[in-house]
Amino acid sequence: MNKERVLITGGGSGIGAAIAASCHEKGFETIILDQQNADILVDLSDENATQTALDKVLSQGAITRLVNNVGMVCPAPITEQTLEQFDRVMALNTRCALQCIQAVIPCMKSVGFGRIINISSRAALGKSFRIAYASSKAALVGMTRVAALELGEFGITVNAIGPGPIETELFKQANPVDLPMTQQILNSIPVKKFGQPNDIAHACDFFLDEKSSFVTGQILYVCGGMTIGVNGI
Repeated sequence: MNKERVLITGGGSGIGAAIAASCHEKGFETIILDQQNADILVDLSDENATQTALDKVLSQGAITRLVNNVGMVCPAPITEQTLEQFDRVMALNTRCALQCIQAVIPCMKSVGFGRIINISSRAALGKSFRIAYASSKAALVGMTRVAALELGEFGITVNAIGPGPIETELFKQANPVDLPMTQQILNSIPVKKFGQPNDIAHACDFFLDEKSSFVTGQILYVCGGMTIGVNGI
């Protein structure tokens, strides 16, 4: 019997790698698209390269589960964020997600089943020096809701996860440990620790499960309580 196939963008490291490992443990065949440590090496910010990779994946069999995880940050004050940076972030974080969703819809419809997860971010609610990143991740939330409305009748659920501060290389590069702002982030987390990639993988396990058929169009913040509000007297 063929294994069900899960497509994960940006699964070569960090959160994506943890999600891929968890899917593998559950018996899924995982296909990773990324620029490193991937089944198919591809620059997902490039529309044509992304399409070529998707065509190759789908020629090898149906995809019934998709995790749109790939992302980049490009931190800068709003007055210094270049339009080229903004366009690149939107292309990788948002356009790629839509392109992947559109690619897998036909096979999901054909079997009457699908699970799609968009990895958004707590930053979608607002974060200084993240105008491009926050905009792209907020767009993923809107995409999730619209896709859930349109695809629900076909047995396809679409949900989003909003990670808070997760200790990945991407996070540590954008938030050096010796910066006061990084300590401020830690102090603002009610559980008083940064999250780990496996925390997000665990949330994905729920949304990807066949039993989660009555949950769609939702965003789950995995953030140690940061989205609740300020923790203080």
